Amino acid sequence: MGLGMQIVYMGFAGSAAIEAEAGVQLLRLERFSGLLQSCHLAIESLHDAGQHQAYDVRLDLLYASDGLKPVVHCTGDDPIAALREAFDAAEYELKRADASSGFAADGRIRRDH
Repeated sequence: MGLGMQIVYMGFAGSAAIEAEAGVQLLRLERFSGLLQSCHLAIESLHDAGQHQAYDVRLDLLYASDGLKPVVHCTGDDPIAALREAFDAAEYELKRADASSGFAADGRIRRDH
């Protein structure tokens, strides 16, 4: 059983390409399934006064032990690029959390001696 992810689009309908990329990126986090329960992904279409369109991507990680932890917002003209940046940041945070815990990424107790 893999990690679950809820995706919410705000200000636009989303696309199959974004859904597919989100699924691919979620697979990157699968190795941390011992730490995570699921992810919440929100992608919002933003318009400024000049009608320039940008996308704000917010990714929240639901840790098995610590609850919900947000990842930094990633904003850009391309929603897929911003999505990848958010998952890069999540992977970095999960690596740090895994290194500081006494558990391997798959939930087993790590023996570093």
